[in-house]
Amino acid sequence: MRGRPMTESRFHPDALREGNQDEETPRGLFDPTREFDACGVGFIVDLKSRPTHGIIQDALQILENLEHRGAVGADPIAGDGAGILIQIPHEFFVEECAKLGFKLPPPGQYAVGHIFMPRDDRLRRHCETVWNRIIREEGLELLGWRDVPVDNSCLSDTVRATEPVHRQIFIARPKAIRDQDTFERRLYIARKVVSNAIYAAYKGRDIGHYTVSLSSRTLVYKGMFLSYQVKAYYKDLSDKRLASALALVHQRFSTNTFPSWKLAHPFRMVAHNGEINTLRGNVNWMAARQASVSSPLFGDAIHKLWPISYEGQSDTACFDNALEFLVMGGYSLAHAAVMLIPEAWAGNPLMDSRRRAFYEYHAALMEPWDGPAAVAFTDGRQIGATLDRNGLRPARYLVTNDDRVIMSSEAGVLPIPEDQIVAKWRLQPGKMLLIDLEQGRIISDDELKAELAARHPYEQWLRRAQIRVSDLPLPKKPRRRKSNIDLLDLQQAFGYTQESLKLLMAPMVQTGQEAVGSMGTDTPVSALSNKPKLLHTYFKQNFAQVTNPPIDPIREELVMSLVSFIGPRPNLLDLEGTSKLKRLEVSQPILTNDELERIRQIGDVPDNHFTSITIDITYPVEQGAAGMGPALDVICAEAEEAVRSGDYNIIILSDRATGPDRIPIPSLLATSAVHHHLIRQGLRTSVGLVVETGEAHEVHQFATLAGYGAEAINPYLAFETIEALLPQLGENLSLKEAIKRYIKAIDKGLLKVMSKMGISTYQSYCGAQIFDAVGLKSSFVKKFFTGTNTTVE
Repeated sequence: MRGRPMTESRFHPDALREGNQDEETPRGLFDPTREFDACGVGFIVDLKSRPTHGIIQDALQILENLEHRGAVGADPIAGDGAGILIQIPHEFFVEECAKLGFKLPPPGQYAVGHIFMPRDDRLRRHCETVWNRIIREEGLELLGWRDVPVDNSCLSDTVRATEPVHRQIFIARPKAIRDQDTFERRLYIARKVVSNAIYAAYKGRDIGHYTVSLSSRTLVYKGMFLSYQVKAYYKDLSDKRLASALALVHQRFSTNTFPSWKLAHPFRMVAHNGEINTLRGNVNWMAARQASVSSPLFGDAIHKLWPISYEGQSDTACFDNALEFLVMGGYSLAHAAVMLIPEAWAGNPLMDSRRRAFYEYHAALMEPWDGPAAVAFTDGRQIGATLDRNGLRPARYLVTNDDRVIMSSEAGVLPIPEDQIVAKWRLQPGKMLLIDLEQGRIISDDELKAELAARHPYEQWLRRAQIRVSDLPLPKKPRRRKSNIDLLDLQQAFGYTQESLKLLMAPMVQTGQEAVGSMGTDTPVSALSNKPKLLHTYFKQNFAQVTNPPIDPIREELVMSLVSFIGPRPNLLDLEGTSKLKRLEVSQPILTNDELERIRQIGDVPDNHFTSITIDITYPVEQGAAGMGPALDVICAEAEEAVRSGDYNIIILSDRATGPDRIPIPSLLATSAVHHHLIRQGLRTSVGLVVETGEAHEVHQFATLAGYGAEAINPYLAFETIEALLPQLGENLSLKEAIKRYIKAIDKGLLKVMSKMGISTYQSYCGAQIFDAVGLKSSFVKKFFTGTNTTVE
């Protein structure tokens, strides 16, 4: 297992579009997608929205006082990255642009972009030509360009070797665009189009172009610095005309990463200390949504935004992209942040019904971005911070008597006399600190979330749209009969062993939990074993270490949840609850045979849009091993056609047909193959994925199926095995009670497995692929388990 003491993998929002292909290409045992780092974050804001240079000076002092949270390499003046986000300093730019020969309109009627440009003159001229053309094509007006004055004498030779050229672009808001929010949306589209155009022109090769920020409200200065070098490098920051009412700063610590100009924080809306453990799943689900999302705010131009999150980029960059997409799609900043990092709600008996309905409704729209995180965010009008549901990152704040609010990763970042402090506290798990500059006040967490919950009738929307599997009528058709094949033959076909029966399954039935055993195993890894092993055993789950602590799922029961949603996901940008899609909910993902039959026959239930199809994942025995690949192709094609036809929105992958003449494809392989195929086709969010398998009987097998996209699992052979075990257990147990205990044990095991990676919810774990493959060919993994790390073939 790898150590993951850090926050963020080294890719940036446009890493593949505009990234460094040389540094970011896997080499040997090094894979940049496996890198993480830890950081310091802070902000200062004037509650009364009074722009001053003092706010910027204080923010830079906060940054310097967080330097111990950053790091240097062997070169003592080569920092890992630091930066500052401020409001656009209008008076400063009016004077500077007048010197350049163009006049700026009033605040809010123009935007400023900070762009890292190639050092090569010819490449830089081409990038500027692309910007000029796309601004014109997108109906915007170019005002001019400005060279950002810098002093690189404070940088080391190694940092200067990667230094970009800094250019600022000024874009006017046409009269046809009546409000600033629409202007921001048009700028967002233009930036995406430019990124795609330059990527296409150079076929993915990094030429040194990257858009740091582009907004009519905010501006970012950042780079590969030590904290004090931010001010020393950017001459603008020492100019007393530069004024802002807020400033967000970040110091990066990239112990096991390659520092980069692009990877420094703040990003366009956020700065982040922590780690998104569910990154792979979040990226997959965001990619899958692209085919089904729509918004009148974007109209036909929405296709210009794809991809929202780029393959291989950092967790913070993905989060920034997702937050920006939601805000541009019409959500308020706080609403979007709460959707991405919700507080624990499923197990909280004290939460009022309206707030619970708010979270439960949004749970079907967006899975949590789970992991230890302190996230500071701003759009220039509001600034705030939130903690993950476990509160596993520090964040403290204080309010002064001159109406300043200071938040940072630790106390004491500014020398504020005690008699000037009117309030101080820490951010608590799942809570949010929000300062609204237009209202000139702090909005409390309770007020904010009560207002969000009251904005729409979420309880009514839930009653209209929610269906629980337990509430479905019992199937009218007889339940599928057990196979007439001998139980022992089936157990051998699906990899059961005497050890799994006696030491794993029997104790689960007897006690309702996994048996306690010693740590470790002395059996060979599957790739080196001379015994046949299930495919699941080739996958080893990652686990949280050092600054990314695991969770105790027993003591922290309140924040843990196994709730799962089956079926199509609603339009992410449906702000008014207009979707007619129903939501099929299960309280935990292990289905009994009765529950599976309820889902299989759900199409017979009146006033219900769900219909299911069962796809056989076995193939004829005479085709042998060579037949598995073509059989997988057929399964993926059948799944795709079922979704495209519009007739089905739940797929049940079943190996019930296993027998002397039918070979089962490993359930994990079939599940992941279908999951990724539908993602690539843009269809995954249009369908639910249920697995009916005889293979799953141990916790790890359920965990891998969940990690690769199974929203619910029916282990029918495990239930038949339990029925056969009952006479041997020496306890007068009914089959129903025995199965209940077994499912309870599996649920506890899943919670334990999730918690080892610092993940709290099954929704976040589903599709998150928190595994490394050991001993599988990389081409095989790339095709069927896309995005999974494999370094030992």
